[in-house]
Amino acid sequence: MSRPGDGPGDRPTSRAAGAGPPRDDAVARPLAGVRVVELAGIGPGPFCGMMLADAGAEVTVVRRPGGHPDAWGASPVLDRGRVVVEHDLKEPAGVAAVLDLVAGADALIEGFRPGVAERLGLGPAACRARNPRLVYGRMTGWGQDGPRARTAGHDITYLATTGLLHAIGRAGQPPVPPLNLLGDFGGGGMLLAFGLVAALLDAQRSGRGRVVDAAIVDGAGLLAGMVHGMLARGEWEDERGANLLDGGAPFYDAYRCADGRFVAVGALEPRFYAELIERLGLAGDPACAVDHLDRATWPGIRARLTEVFASRTRADWQARFDGSDACVAPVLSLHEAAEDPHNAARGLLPEVDGVRQPAPAPRFAALADHDPAPTGAP
Repeated sequence: MSRPGDGPGDRPTSRAAGAGPPRDDAVARPLAGVRVVELAGIGPGPFCGMMLADAGAEVTVVRRPGGHPDAWGASPVLDRGRVVVEHDLKEPAGVAAVLDLVAGADALIEGFRPGVAERLGLGPAACRARNPRLVYGRMTGWGQDGPRARTAGHDITYLATTGLLHAIGRAGQPPVPPLNLLGDFGGGGMLLAFGLVAALLDAQRSGRGRVVDAAIVDGAGLLAGMVHGMLARGEWEDERGANLLDGGAPFYDAYRCADGRFVAVGALEPRFYAELIERLGLAGDPACAVDHLDRATWPGIRARLTEVFASRTRADWQARFDGSDACVAPVLSLHEAAEDPHNAARGLLPEVDGVRQPAPAPRFAALADHDPAPTGAP
């Protein structure tokens, strides 16, 4: 099969930023040799392409001549690790060139509204005719069918209709958009990446490709599986800021410190809560030496935690809780996060080509690398 970008007229016009720092993995990245064609889009589609490229896939992005689909321009992070070619998909020659790429690819990513790829001559049927083993990944907000399928939307509107936006925020306050992490990237791009890899495994066994319909509404709903389970058991109230994990519980929240910065507290389990109040000096306090899972105790616990955390700086609290199981951590800014000792040791936010960015994840190593060292002669 031909390699994407090798044919006449398909020479790379540019190369995106490198895929993060090299890993000292003992084996090749697991998607090495997998070839993906990505029809340029914004948000979740490029995030999926980034994940596949980070894992070793050869991803070729097809972009319209002279432009980037994102109104804000190319992203040095989301666009990393790919080769870019330019073709006009409104011209027969451009469509033919993309179908030539498809003939030598394992997967394709497109993020158009339903029906657009078909009108361009690049829908699943046209691609299957060139490559029956192709896995065809479709990224949309609403999905390929349903009353809203052909309407515009963004992360906030997709989350609004799944019930998740309703669940995020303070009691008595408007819902808070969770950046675009829960919809576009968690429920969208990451779900598409999983679907593509699953379908690629099936194609290896069956010799037949399939279509992966990844919709943000589907993926976001899936991410809320635990919450729906708690709701079904009567353990979750369908209101903001009233539950164990939404800021309703005083031992799972953020608190302002004396310097105006914040710490995060996640002392859910009894032993973690016990260590929390011990290190805060509140072990004998009547408001805190109680069953912390009893909702009736929450107002009293919150009042004391608010008062005590406000008495010291964030750095003071960090020093006091470092190395403990009280589940307390400083709330760091995006800039501060890169300098955190643990993050730095893990190489979480390296600087690549002058750009601070998240390192590829997850990490891969040969299974043998984790075998225990020999302890003596057999």
